[in-house]
Amino acid sequence: MVRQFGAWLRFATDPGIVIAQYGELRRQNPMLYALLVITALAVSVTHHAYAPTWLTVGGTGLLIAVCVARMIYWLAFAEQVETITVERARSVLRRTMVSAAVAASAFLVWAALLDQYGGPLEHARIAVFTAVTVIGCIFCLVYVPQVALLVHVIVTVSVLAYYLWLGDAVMIAIAFNFMLVTSVTLRVLFTSFDRFAELIRSQASLAAQQSEAERLGLDNARLALTDVLTGLPNRRYFFARLDEVLREHQATGQRFAVGVFDLDRFKPINDTYGHIVGDRLLVEVGRRLADFTRQDAIIARLGGDEFGLIVQSDIADVGATGQRICNLLSQPFEINDNRLTIGCSGGLAIYPDAGTTANALFDRSDYALYNVKSQRRGGCALFSSEQEMRIRSDRAAEAALQSADLHAELHVVFQPLMCLDTMTIVGVEALGRWTSPLVGVVAPDRFVAMAERVGLINQITLILFRKTLASLAVLPRAIGLSFNLSAHDIVSTETVDQLIDAIEQEGADPSRITFELTETALMRNFDAAIIAIDRLRALGIRIALDDFGTGYSSLSSLHRLPLDKVKVDRSFVARMDDDPGSKIITAILGLCTTLHLTCIIEGIETERQFREVRRLGYRIGQGYLLGSAMTMPALLSWLARGSGGNRYACPTPVEREPGGEGMRPAPPSLRSRRARPRRQSTPDLSTT
Repeated sequence: MVRQFGAWLRFATDPGIVIAQYGELRRQNPMLYALLVITALAVSVTHHAYAPTWLTVGGTGLLIAVCVARMIYWLAFAEQVETITVERARSVLRRTMVSAAVAASAFLVWAALLDQYGGPLEHARIAVFTAVTVIGCIFCLVYVPQVALLVHVIVTVSVLAYYLWLGDAVMIAIAFNFMLVTSVTLRVLFTSFDRFAELIRSQASLAAQQSEAERLGLDNARLALTDVLTGLPNRRYFFARLDEVLREHQATGQRFAVGVFDLDRFKPINDTYGHIVGDRLLVEVGRRLADFTRQDAIIARLGGDEFGLIVQSDIADVGATGQRICNLLSQPFEINDNRLTIGCSGGLAIYPDAGTTANALFDRSDYALYNVKSQRRGGCALFSSEQEMRIRSDRAAEAALQSADLHAELHVVFQPLMCLDTMTIVGVEALGRWTSPLVGVVAPDRFVAMAERVGLINQITLILFRKTLASLAVLPRAIGLSFNLSAHDIVSTETVDQLIDAIEQEGADPSRITFELTETALMRNFDAAIIAIDRLRALGIRIALDDFGTGYSSLSSLHRLPLDKVKVDRSFVARMDDDPGSKIITAILGLCTTLHLTCIIEGIETERQFREVRRLGYRIGQGYLLGSAMTMPALLSWLARGSGGNRYACPTPVEREPGGEGMRPAPPSLRSRRARPRRQSTPDLSTT
């Protein structure tokens, strides 16, 4: 208890209370010194006729001068509460106790000296002024009870001792009464101070809670704008910052660039090594991007293996900046003792050349990225005027597709599949075509991507399939039919049901039908695709894996999927002149033979390719040299003339489909274009 009281006297209390006490002292001290000045003047005037001048004028003047000086200090020079430190405030409070003791003693001596002069009335006036002044001082020191207690003890004890020494019974009674009144006043003061201290503690607690809430709010805001895995800004931050940058540059008219970057071979690594390694790889990618130093660049993770870039100045070399990012991420990564190499491709769009809105800039940079990934992976390219024309053309075609009479405007052409030994036709592949009265003939890869964007792909699939089944009825029974399904079709239970219903309604033989699927389509929802494939195969329908060799993990697909046929992608035939290319297609044929799968090679366009694939052991082929896509009447005419037994079965140009002379097969990268020009692949109904 004694130790606590000593600590209380030394102001060794809560820092918040010390600062609050200093603030109240700074506010109340001028009034306290004003009270002392007025009291001293009043007493000096009443005793001027009785006491000597040196005491009433000199002594009083000295006390008043000190009080005025202290008043000026507290009004003009004392530190502000907002800037003073706890230790400084505590030091001022301690000095105030010393100065209060000195001042109380000085005023007591001065009053005692004056009390030597005058009659009973003057003596009583001294006692009253002393009591009133002390009570006033105690109230002025209500929030600094340590000083008030010191003044109370010094004054009341001294006054009582003085009157006891004089032996005047009346004055002794007054002194005791004075001590009692000031003690009660002091007790009230302590109670008030306790409430004051509790209020300060409550305010401090509330401030701490508010500070914690603000800190948590800032942390939550930071987390909400930060990608948890890589530590980079996230998609929300990227687009919020893009809006801000756009507003700033709209006001100044300056150019800036928006970029989108995508890792080229991340998914196969993720599938092969697992998601833990994939996550660690993304962490390392984030670390490299965070270390990429360009003062005005903002790099964020948009999701998955996609990253965004904003560059606000030096636009002239932004292409080089994008290429440096691609090169940076193409360097090998060391993950769990594995040396992993991925690539990175990027697309850039510049404001205002490519667009004046955030969505337009992002979409155009994404479109530029799509084209880079289709043509030269590992590069970074700017959105061009040619791409802008292509986008506008796509929009016009998309609008035409949405208002199209699909039954009237869609038609099917057929490309033969030939036995390379006998040069007889063994099947045809049905290929969807769209001729719009508004925009003319639309390339298959384009209208399928549009159909996926606007949600018409399933409807188009069913229309084309029913037209195909009608044509199947007029073909010789020995000729089978292949039909392409998209990723949206194979994972849609409703679409699969309608395909089966169409086969039953047309009375078609399911064993003559083969559905072709690309591996990227199957990877969209592997489990749902397997269920659909099992249903189709149960009816006798065959399943072919199209574009083999261009997917993420083709060998794994051959093992996991219930397949009947494999179609080797045309790109391997195009590279067959290279020794590795020849070895690859030989290995694919051997693998299919081991797995008892029919192997079909696509893209035979020259005599040399024809001779080489036959030499390697392929028995079924497809390509422009063997037979181009043609309408059903042209195909029937061709068959009637016995062209199926010719050395090369290519029809004459007049027998080809309208516009077919110049219509080449869509490259695999375009045939797998997703709904908007992004990276998720979807197969085409129109594989040629």
